[in-house]
Parts: sequence; C-alpha cells; structure tokens
Amino acid sequence: MSSSKSPLNFDGQQFFIGLDVHKKNWTVTIRSLGIELTTFSMNPSPQELFHYLQRHYPHGCYDSVYEAGFCGFWIHRELEKLGVHNRLINPADVPTTGKEKSGKNDKIDSRKLARELENGSLTAIYVPDDFHLQLRSFCRLRYRASQNQTRVKNRIKGFLAFYGHPLPRRDEMSHWSGQFIRWLRALEIAYGPGQEYLNLCLDELENHRRRLTTIMRSLRYYCRNFKLQEQVDYIESVKGIGFVTAITLYTEIIDRHRFKTLDELASFVGFVPSVYASGDQETTLGLTFRRNRYLRHLLVEAAWIAVRKDPALTQAYSGA
Repeated sequence: MSSSKSPLNFDGQQFFIGLDVHKKNWTVTIRSLGIELTTFSMNPSPQELFHYLQRHYPHGCYDSVYEAGFCGFWIHRELEKLGVHNRLINPADVPTTGKEKSGKNDKIDSRKLARELENGSLTAIYVPDDFHLQLRSFCRLRYRASQNQTRVKNRIKGFLAFYGHPLPRRDEMSHWSGQFIRWLRALEIAYGPGQEYLNLCLDELENHRRRLTTIMRSLRYYCRNFKLQEQVDYIESVKGIGFVTAITLYTEIIDRHRFKTLDELASFVGFVPSVYASGDQETTLGLTFRRNRYLRHLLVEAAWIAVRKDPALTQAYSGA
C-alpha cells in the first residue's frame, strides 16, 4: 500500500521576514500567524533568501524589512523584483524594549524587526530611483570635499598661529584668494621641516579646490542635461538661496509630495523642537538632534542671508 505526500501550499498566508543585514552575512527571522517560525544565518543574497522561502513556504505572501544603512537600497530593489514586498526603515524608529537595548545582537535585532513588521508598527522611508540616488551621492561628495578643504585651511592657520606668524587682515585673506595663497607660498619658515609642512598643506588645499571645482561643474552639467534646471532655478528664486543650497535641497527631498504637510518637511530637515514633557511640566530642549545634516545648516545660512538681502524679511526679523 503506497501513500503520496501532498505538496506544501501556503497560498495567501502572510510571512513576515526580519533581516539584520551585514556585509558578510544576514540574520533572518520568519514569523507567521503570531508565531516565530525560525531564525537563521545566511549568505547576503536576496536570491538565496527567496529560494529558501519558496522551498519551505511555497506560494506564500512574503513581507520583509531591514534597516537603512551602509548597504543602501539594492537589496530592497532585488527583493521587490523577486516578488517579496520589502520596506526600508529608519533604525531609530523601531520600537525596542529595555531588555533588547541591554542585550543587543543580530538575532535579537532580526526577531525584533520581524515582530514589529507583523504588528504593523514600522513606517517605511522614501526610496528614490537610481538616478536621483546617484545624484544625491554626488551632491554629498561636494559637502565632504568642502569639509576637507576647510580642514586644510584650519590646519594652515593653526600652524601659522603656533609658530607666531601673523595672518593678514580678514579682508585680505577673504575666500583664500590667489594673492593670499601666493603670500603663504612666499612665507619664509626658519627650518626645512616647517617649510615643507606648509608647502604640502598648500598643495593639498589646491588639490581640494580643483576637486571642488570639478564637482560643481559636473553638478551644473547634470542639471542642464537631465531636465532639472527649471526646478533648481525655481528654488534659487527664493532670497538667500544659491546654487549649492538649491541642488542640495532638490537632491535630499527629490519628491516634495512625499510630505503631506509643512510640519512633516520641517521635521525631516530638523526644524522642530525637542520637547520633554511630564504631567504639567514641559521643557523645550532646543532644536531636535534628529535632522538632515546636509540641509539644516545650509537653510540656516540661507535664512541669515535672506534677512540681509530682503527688506521685508529684515523688518519681520526685527519685529518692527
């Protein structure tokens, strides 16, 4: 007497997958019907995960989640292509118990993500298309190049102050003009090591300036040739905003319609207060620590420029 084993079929059943992703391996937790089914470690491969799901839970409906970080959005795109409904989340927005904070490891993180995904308590972040994502990365490169240039300038000023070489007046060294660079090149340092230190720093500064010029030229090129110029010009029409602020604002936000209200946009930038309230007591702690670090400082600077340039804003700021 022979018996045939009926094939597995989970048609319509929801499976919730929490992924704790790392460069060399992933920790995966799978839940369904309020039960944790399994937790295991695997190679960092969306295809391998999908084949595992198909083999153990065929014809199911798969929902997965992982925290946005170093691995970017490529895992999300691959999972979506394979038919797995995935969402990316901000790690700071995952509900976490005190025990999970004190005993953090990959398995705990994976289980927590799967649990909260099944509970419906996770809010996905915005995922831009590849072109805008790459343009954002390129624009952020300008920010880092500018930081590197500032560090070298501070290193040079610190060196001169340390050895008692007075700097020219502020107006003469404004924007580190070519004349000021030549003055630094002609400066005589008593011994060879100090002279070579200064020359190498000046060489590094000029390399950073050339790199920054190349980045800015490329950003303007992409604006002209990828139908972004009109939108960037529109942002630049606001008093106090120049090209750098405009292209940064565009690449960081991309789609303004993803913010339902102005308050949501202000929260994204970081222009909301951090408040501590308990009972009848409420304390405002200043601007929130959570912010977009590429935007907030630029918009603060733009506001100060606008106050100087626009008489109506100057009047509003003075309270007259």
